[in-house]
Amino acid sequence: MGSNKATGKDTSAAEEQSGAAPFQTGRVIGLALCHFINDVYTSFLSPLLPLLIQKLSMSLTQAGFLSTVLQVPSLLNPYIGVLADRVSVRCFIIAAPTLTAVPMSLIGLAPTYSVLLVLLFVTGISVSIFHVPAPVMISRISGNRVGRGMSFYMAGGEVARTLGPLAAIGAVSFFGLEGFYPIMVFGLIASIWLFLGFKDIPIDRPGKKREGSIGKAWHEARPVLGPLVAILFARGFMHASMATFLPTFIEGETGSLWLGGMALTIFQTAGVLGVLGSGSMSDYFGRRRVLFFSLLAAPLGLLLFIWLEGWLRFGALLFTGLTLLSTTPVMLAMVQERAIKNPAAANGLFMMISFVARSAIVVLVGFVGDMLGLRATYIISCLLGFLGIPFIFLLPRK
Repeated sequence: MGSNKATGKDTSAAEEQSGAAPFQTGRVIGLALCHFINDVYTSFLSPLLPLLIQKLSMSLTQAGFLSTVLQVPSLLNPYIGVLADRVSVRCFIIAAPTLTAVPMSLIGLAPTYSVLLVLLFVTGISVSIFHVPAPVMISRISGNRVGRGMSFYMAGGEVARTLGPLAAIGAVSFFGLEGFYPIMVFGLIASIWLFLGFKDIPIDRPGKKREGSIGKAWHEARPVLGPLVAILFARGFMHASMATFLPTFIEGETGSLWLGGMALTIFQTAGVLGVLGSGSMSDYFGRRRVLFFSLLAAPLGLLLFIWLEGWLRFGALLFTGLTLLSTTPVMLAMVQERAIKNPAAANGLFMMISFVARSAIVVLVGFVGDMLGLRATYIISCLLGFLGIPFIFLLPRK
């Protein structure tokens, strides 16, 4: 990426990053599975939110703040990235499924709002120590198809968020809200399996000096990160409305918790398809073109979801998930291609920016929902989503 004059230099840098190696399908899928195992537990919050609201008598603003607390440890992402650029942190990745599974399996037992916040904060730490170095690993084993590798990696998380809500609702239906904690055993087993299967995967480039500097990472990735910040904020209102409050919105209109969980599953399933396709498409058609289509189509799909009824609404929900959730692999690929010497630190910066966007916006969306209702909030989110389109043209060309 960069200006036309710098194209050759940037292309060489990208080739150096990938090593012009073949796409290592087995390892990419294996790391995507790691992503799935870790993220399936973090998807429990949204589908169980109506029950937690009822149990702890929370307002929508308080409910939105739960997602913020879950993301607070992301403020440490740049520093975790610096550590990842200097030394290996794959032991953190191996431990992450256990560190995530235990607190998320205990949220139903939380006797107070404060205890629930603590459990989610611990989960957020585990999420951070996994997600910062993992995309760097993916970029190392994806050859010259970094977009495709990011698609596989992100698909693991999207599948987790697709199956997670059904798993959470099924576990609560069988064990009860305060009795589903035994399912943490799957996280323990996953950590053991990850230790045996992935303990020797490196995240650094052999023969390259590790730098690990937040300032240098920002300098490298600034032409990309600047416009992406604006895009993340514009897109964040739609994402917060759907990912956090969709089950609550559906339950409020239909009175069915199961239907709310199914709606979230449909949304996330469409997101898996979008994620799988967007990275590979950006490898061939360009990152900016794929981002433009997604940011134009997602608000239109969400508007249709709001106004349509019956089965047509589910079609609009599929289209919204397909387009709204498809931008992340493209963004991750752009950051990794730009930050050659400090990839993990740059990814940490990107994730921290994403946290600020999501955490601030989800509370704001909850506040507006308390004041105006979720339907009006969804409409406002759609209109704000269009504001991200102009910033695509500020991204450097490849």
